[in-house]
Amino acid sequence: MAEENNPDTEFGFPILCLIASGGHSDLVLMNNHQEFKLIARTRDDAAGEAFDKGARILGLPYPGGPSIQKAAEDGCGENFHLPRPKINNSLDFSFSGLKTALIREVQQLKNLTTQNKNDLAYSFQEAITDTLIRNTLQAAEMHNVKGILIVGGVAANQRLREEIKNRAQLPLMIPKVKFCPDNAAMIGAAAFYRMQNNIVHEWDMDVIPNLSL
Repeated sequence: MAEENNPDTEFGFPILCLIASGGHSDLVLMNNHQEFKLIARTRDDAAGEAFDKGARILGLPYPGGPSIQKAAEDGCGENFHLPRPKINNSLDFSFSGLKTALIREVQQLKNLTTQNKNDLAYSFQEAITDTLIRNTLQAAEMHNVKGILIVGGVAANQRLREEIKNRAQLPLMIPKVKFCPDNAAMIGAAAFYRMQNNIVHEWDMDVIPNLSL
């Protein structure tokens, strides 16, 4: 399922995993396939949630990630400069302030033209992807990891994929785009590693929809 840098890429632990989706913006340190440590999370909106809210502010269709990515293709970053949220002494994420900044820019425009939308989409996407990459690379350096893994629906964003490839100095793995949203393959992979470690449950185990990582 991996695409970058090589479909057969393998690297040892520890690995830093960025989980970026509609419900998560987490940095997870993986010491092996069964041992995880949450080292950063979102304080408010997740990255995918921010994309959805940003698209709604700009009058773009749902889901927001693909809509903003498409609009950004015809935009530029010269006209609008949106903030890169940073929490002091923390690797946690926060995107609510970015959303507020976008609302302010839209309100200041008397007429939101198509080009305005494209330019704002470009700057909004840049702010989100730059924030995700900055915190990920800082965490990777702090924890001396051997590789970086990026997963979740936001991992399908082409700008994120391109920029992390350009900036990361470590082996990098990102699923093919079709495997970024929720799918059965990720559940099967999780089960595979649990079976390898003889971690099994009886068939009558209760369904737990909110089971933690």
